[in-house]
Amino acid sequence: MYPVRIPRRPRSRALTVPAVLLGLVLGAAACGGHDSASGGDPPGRAGGGKTAAGPHVSVTPATGRDGIAPGSPVRVTVTGGTLGSVTVIPQGKAAGDVDPVAVSGALDPAGHTWTSDRTMTPGAAYTVTATAADPAGKRTTTTSTFRTAAAAKVNGVTPTPLNNAVVGVGLPVSLAFDKPVTDKAAVEKALTLTTTPAVHGSWGWLTDPLTGVQRVDWRPDTYWPTGTKVTLTAKLSGIDTGGGRFLRRDVHDTFRIGTARISYADLAAHTLRVTENGRTVKNFKISAGSTAYPTWNGKMVVMTKQSAVRMTSASVGIATDKDAADFYDEDVKNAVRITSSGTFVHAAPWNDALMGRRNGSHGCIGMSNADAKWFFDRATRGDLVIATGSSRAVVDKGNGYGEWNLSADQWHALSALA
Repeated sequence: MYPVRIPRRPRSRALTVPAVLLGLVLGAAACGGHDSASGGDPPGRAGGGKTAAGPHVSVTPATGRDGIAPGSPVRVTVTGGTLGSVTVIPQGKAAGDVDPVAVSGALDPAGHTWTSDRTMTPGAAYTVTATAADPAGKRTTTTSTFRTAAAAKVNGVTPTPLNNAVVGVGLPVSLAFDKPVTDKAAVEKALTLTTTPAVHGSWGWLTDPLTGVQRVDWRPDTYWPTGTKVTLTAKLSGIDTGGGRFLRRDVHDTFRIGTARISYADLAAHTLRVTENGRTVKNFKISAGSTAYPTWNGKMVVMTKQSAVRMTSASVGIATDKDAADFYDEDVKNAVRITSSGTFVHAAPWNDALMGRRNGSHGCIGMSNADAKWFFDRATRGDLVIATGSSRAVVDKGNGYGEWNLSADQWHALSALA
């Protein structure tokens, strides 16, 4: 027999893989699997062994941009996730040493887009900070900075009443503008008025027939209820009032309605009856405007009061010559102003003999010194003075706060959004 040769088993050899190929293999595994630094899910957990790149946030205006129009919207969007918080915060002062406003906005229902709901201060730097998260819980924070264009032309606004004031039942909320507003709707859309309890009314646009000052007032349909708390929020910073003339400041105001003080001047009977909360508290004898210079009829509102006012015939266009019969230059005491054209309730001791008998003034309502002092001490901005019995027309709606001479429907029609 021949011997049987058993084949020798070959020796095992280590498989050598080139370093470059090894790197490619491992690299491919890392891209398709878990990146521990990313905080994603490891293979085999939620996500099927693959981790998304995380939510991607984009901001408009783009970071680093300059000269952005103050009325441009700020928009933040996300893909691959949902937005959390978004803030648009100013950095430092704006042009003209103005304190810029923060920008508010809202998310869409899906949480994918945040859009601003107001204008920005001209000439201000803003930083947008947005957080987002993907379905696996990975979170990102994105920041972006930009600057708005400075205003080449500006407008100013004066609010009435001032904050925390207690005023009468006839005082409207009023915003008077330094320059005429052509885009009234843009301004009115930025105004919010809240009252406690709820009071129905409207904004309306007026121009003073003497001064030319334009304003927008909010007037209730009827006189304010005593005790009403009123809050005005006017997001005006960044509003173009027309022709590139911008407002640069917001207005926030809170005030309260006090005593319902209404005075009734019967110019034919030469009397003034003062009521408070519907009850007569005082009756006066008066001497109002003469036949040549009659007092306005209608509803007027106390605007200001001064313990002494220099009144001249020249200032109201009556007489400039000292020798003229109607010339006057008087320091008048206890003067309560009720029209911008110069109608006052004031002390007129030179007409004491006419009180209760005849009208002999140049258009104001005169009283004795003692009576005028009582009326002055009691008077509050926003009190009403209602005059009847004169031969003169009803006071213009823009002359002081003459808007109470319009019906509620007529007043509502003066809104730019009517």
